[in-house]
Amino acid sequence: MAKMKIILSVFFILLSSTTFSQRPGPKKEHKQNPSYRDYRRRLTIPPYGLLKVKALIPTIKSDQDDNEALTTKDYELLSFREKFTYHMIHAESYSQNCDYIPPPKNEHLKIFAYIPDAFEEFQWSERQTKFLSGNRDSVIALIRESMTRTKKAGINFKQAILEVNAKEMIPDIIAAYKMNTTVKDLDLLTLLMLLMKDNEYEPFLLSGSYKKLYAEDTSYRSYLNYSKANEELIIKRATDFYNADKK
Repeated sequence: MAKMKIILSVFFILLSSTTFSQRPGPKKEHKQNPSYRDYRRRLTIPPYGLLKVKALIPTIKSDQDDNEALTTKDYELLSFREKFTYHMIHAESYSQNCDYIPPPKNEHLKIFAYIPDAFEEFQWSERQTKFLSGNRDSVIALIRESMTRTKKAGINFKQAILEVNAKEMIPDIIAAYKMNTTVKDLDLLTLLMLLMKDNEYEPFLLSGSYKKLYAEDTSYRSYLNYSKANEELIIKRATDFYNADKK
């Protein structure tokens, strides 16, 4: 009898384990979401004087407003390419976000109205944005060279493209989007839409996509659901804008 109880106990334990293992696990999209979330916020690190720049950044002292900028002396000792590296990996102006906003779910299935902030609680200072706009052609050349080689654009590069209004890079953005077979970077589609928006491309301003993403009653977190149709429509509109702008 005791032997029979042991056998029954083992049977119920095995049955319970089997039942538990058959419960539906988390959907695949939830496993992918954190990695894509990290991918969206990844920087492209330029190689120019990288060790030198990385050694300088820890020496920066915060001012009374918590800004973190290289001294004018140290900054002016950098070459043009070293300054580019500095700006791409370090933002000088502190900009506190008081409210925590939880990350959206299933980011890899959404084409957002805006790209994420590149530097979280910091943003480029006036000195930094002046460098980018004042050296626009050279900055575009460095970003283009990197994107052509890697088929990627980090969030800092996307932000720089918007900062200098690099609408001539639309073919580069589309090529990077199509050729990166590892990750479908939907923020490149967002970048195309923002270039059309910032340049007031009328066919886009009159579109349903624009109204859904950028109308007065929308928010920073507005998005389009990813679909092949939306992807193709955004690329076609951006291509039409690029071709019209060249005329």
